Amino acid sequence: MTEDRTLPMETPEPAAREYFDDAGAAAEHLIELYDRATCFLLEHFVATLQGSRPRARFRAFYPELRINVPDHTKVDSRLSFGHVSVPGIYASSVTRPDLFRGYLTEQIGLLMKNHGVRVSVGDSDTPMPVHFAVATQSDLNVPQEGVLNYSLRDVFDVPDLNTMNDDIVNGTAGPNPDGSQPLAPFTAQRVDYSLARLAHYTATLPEHFQNFVLFTNYQFYVDEFEVFARQALADPASGYTEFVSPGNQRLERPEDIIVTGAKMPQMPAYHLKRRDGDGITLVNIGVGPSNAKTATDHIAVLRPHAWLMVGHCAGLRNSQSLGDFVLAHAYLREDHVLDDDLPVWVPIPALAEVQVALQDAVAEVTRLEGYELKRIMRTGTVATIDNRNWELRDQSGPVQRLSQSRAVALDMESATIAANGFRFRVPYGTLLCVSDKPLHGELKLPGMASDFYRTQVANHLLIGIRAMEKLRETPLERLHSRKLRSFNETAFL
Repeated sequence: MTEDRTLPMETPEPAAREYFDDAGAAAEHLIELYDRATCFLLEHFVATLQGSRPRARFRAFYPELRINVPDHTKVDSRLSFGHVSVPGIYASSVTRPDLFRGYLTEQIGLLMKNHGVRVSVGDSDTPMPVHFAVATQSDLNVPQEGVLNYSLRDVFDVPDLNTMNDDIVNGTAGPNPDGSQPLAPFTAQRVDYSLARLAHYTATLPEHFQNFVLFTNYQFYVDEFEVFARQALADPASGYTEFVSPGNQRLERPEDIIVTGAKMPQMPAYHLKRRDGDGITLVNIGVGPSNAKTATDHIAVLRPHAWLMVGHCAGLRNSQSLGDFVLAHAYLREDHVLDDDLPVWVPIPALAEVQVALQDAVAEVTRLEGYELKRIMRTGTVATIDNRNWELRDQSGPVQRLSQSRAVALDMESATIAANGFRFRVPYGTLLCVSDKPLHGELKLPGMASDFYRTQVANHLLIGIRAMEKLRETPLERLHSRKLRSFNETAFL
């Protein structure tokens, strides 16, 4: 007979499920349960680092939010979120409720208002991986397998791919194991995974990210963003309170110094913050659809109100000049990184609120209006490809597809960012600046930039910022368009 070496299980005392008719109180109780679970895991994890082989297996659970909608309540048909379409029980595990306090309070409050129901808060059935509990402590790290004198997965729960996927947002998820339907677009483990990845890729903590996100593929925009941030901080009326750069360096006064490290992260992020979280984050994703997907995959869990691509592109029309702008109203997707999650036959519609904000921002910054604006800006299809040196291959196929799609610009990120915005229900848009014209012999070579081009590039970031500020003034129920919602959506935004 073999010896039974199974460790006994230790968990926190089960918490009785509580019911709330106040959204703020429900969010506070989620925070209490989350803190209790993480403290339990941290206490035993630290003890195992200092002692011999653990005496037990330790497990704690994420908190859970749950509602029961008993009937077909008639909801304002103009709303795109904050309600469910059919009666039933809806539930979702929750992580970092301290970080998402405002979001949770708002979303819970809408459910109470639109359905006249209470919500309940208790422990979920989803174990919390020790990696994610430790991630909240900057002075602790989980040792790699083999460093400890025991197997980590024998003592603590580790990340589980079965609860760390995009099935809900991809529309392929069925009911929860207990028969309830998902209440939010992401599970707690999926959110925790992305929060950890964000800190790794951007070298800034998730709590610094703002609700309006700009993506770029050119370092010049980062330099211009810092200049703008310093000017904004010098103006008390701007509403901006702080600028955060990689390494979580905080700049509160325009004269403060930022130290640039010798090693930058893969996708450095910069945050011009407001107290309400409605500031602007800029992420330099570099070049390529893979980075664009990675960044948006993780930022999506923060539920931003909009993201825009402001980068360089190849102009495809002879009438374009270097420094001209391209406002995308359609996308030719040849990036391939999202084919398994969002088939290429899915249309990616232009969002009116975003398009108007971008066009108005171009007019405001360039001081051109109406027909005159057409001198420097084209509206049309942007093609995104995954091969930077496509010019070196047989061009007959690509050029024919570019012509048939009526493409006016080509890059390697925009369609990916827009498609992931569509997939994650995050309002999206694209404004590019023409930096070369490969079909017309104007390649990206030193010395080709004109004064007009340099001026336009300097204006480009400012246009993106102005567009975000205009979108900030748009009511959320209008900005988060119904075009982004499917037949049977999660109630949470």
